[in-house]
Amino acid sequence: MNSVRPVPDGFVPAHTRPDRPALVPEVTLLVADDVVALWEAMEEQRGAPADQPPFWAAAWPGGQVLARHVLDAPDVVAGRAVLDLGSGSGLVAIAAAAAGAASVLASEIDPFGITAIGLNAQLNGVRGIEVVGDVLGGGPPPVQVVLAGDVCYDREMTERVMPFLTRARDGGAEVYIGDPGRMYLPRERLTEVIAFDVPETGGPGVRRSTVWRLT
Repeated sequence: MNSVRPVPDGFVPAHTRPDRPALVPEVTLLVADDVVALWEAMEEQRGAPADQPPFWAAAWPGGQVLARHVLDAPDVVAGRAVLDLGSGSGLVAIAAAAAGAASVLASEIDPFGITAIGLNAQLNGVRGIEVVGDVLGGGPPPVQVVLAGDVCYDREMTERVMPFLTRARDGGAEVYIGDPGRMYLPRERLTEVIAFDVPETGGPGVRRSTVWRLT
């Protein structure tokens, strides 16, 4: 597992505001109203172009459905070691910790996201979340549950993440994917658990989003 040095704690609250995701109002997250302005601030902070958009500054539908399911069905994670893959804001990790997970590993490659996860965990009064960088290059960590929110957003990411999730499942972990209908999601390998209508991130309307189990 690769570690990533976080950015200064003051950066994230200076460019975000607390908000509650529509589907998971029990959780408070630091989110951005103006993603473009945040992206520009990230580049100024780094002194270089940002590697990727600030995915960590929004509550994406795939993460919201996973968090909702974990809170509604805490037996999925209670007393177990959990990996939140592609943690982003830390929403799913926070929900797992709140639902009684024995430990939570939050994997996030963006240093701004790593800082945000820690701040969001503090904001919600949860403990036991360890934040790490990229885990896809090696074997899955010794966890019993893997939660992956909206990780099949493009072909390249899907081709990286699905073999990892398959290895985790073959190693005995239960694997759940939250997805808002991405075209690259291999549905033929999945079993639907539950679905919700989630308000679109940053726009009108709702998106049908589903929790799947890798079978």
